[in-house]
Amino acid sequence: MTTPDSVTTPQPATTAAAAAPAAGPGRLGSLGPVGLVLAGGISVQFGGALAVMLMPRAGALGVVALRLLVAAVVLLLVCRPRLRGHSRTDWGTVVVFGITMAAMNGLFYQAVARIPLGPAVTLEVLGPLALSVLASRRAINVVWAALALAGVFLLGGGGFSGLDPTGVAFALGAGAMWASYIIFSARTGRRFPQADGLALAMAVGAVLFLPLGIAESGTKLLDPVTLGLGAAVALLSSVLPYTLELLALRRLPASAFAILMSLEPAIAAAAGFLLLDQALTALQAAAIALVIAASMGAVRTQVGRGRGRRKTAALEGAGLEG
Repeated sequence: MTTPDSVTTPQPATTAAAAAPAAGPGRLGSLGPVGLVLAGGISVQFGGALAVMLMPRAGALGVVALRLLVAAVVLLLVCRPRLRGHSRTDWGTVVVFGITMAAMNGLFYQAVARIPLGPAVTLEVLGPLALSVLASRRAINVVWAALALAGVFLLGGGGFSGLDPTGVAFALGAGAMWASYIIFSARTGRRFPQADGLALAMAVGAVLFLPLGIAESGTKLLDPVTLGLGAAVALLSSVLPYTLELLALRRLPASAFAILMSLEPAIAAAAGFLLLDQALTALQAAAIALVIAASMGAVRTQVGRGRGRRKTAALEGAGLEG
């Protein structure tokens, strides 16, 4: 969920997608762009569910460390980024991007260790939604903000008595970091070719988080089963969805992509139900639906605004306006 005016598409998908291994049209391409995006979303959220299952073995910080480390290794091998020829500002941007990425993952995994996956993703998506609403500055976005707040109120049962307050705080913090991620992902993409900046930022995040994972889990991280599951989380939550989204974005408008990304809370709720036995109440399901509707509405408002600007510019260029 992003604003097309400031950041064309959700950067967790688009910037990262460029780092994915190039996949041929083959069987994946035959799914169609919408199918590819949905498959990527399913992969991300089921990867998150697998991470929750891994937490008793490695802890939340240990899971994050494994995910970042494996994803960094894969991206570095694929991208082989050039280390020379970058300015201090370039390196400063990529370091902040890496810190933001590590914080986003760390806070989110702390959240899902305490509250169900569906509500956690719903609260997290408020960060990009707030970014979109604030960037737009249109009156209609007050409606979308109110709709999202109503969803959050319902999700908390009128006061979050049914959800762990610490988990709620971690999820909201992850949402704030997601909004920051979007901003710094765009800046990194402008300063580094292809996905070199993403690979370097992922390496920064892995280096920063590895000591935390070791401090929490120690030698448990070296267990072959834990390593294998951690690699699976990294592949499901990073490498595979980036590949699918890369293929989809070749044929799918950014606006449609952003709207599809707004469905992630629902996919997360389904993954939590199927893999973690995390059933939702009717009230929580309605809350998630409200937040999804607010996200889609905000995206469509931004898309309409962008089209209006382009039309005005075209008319002015043709001498038909003003």
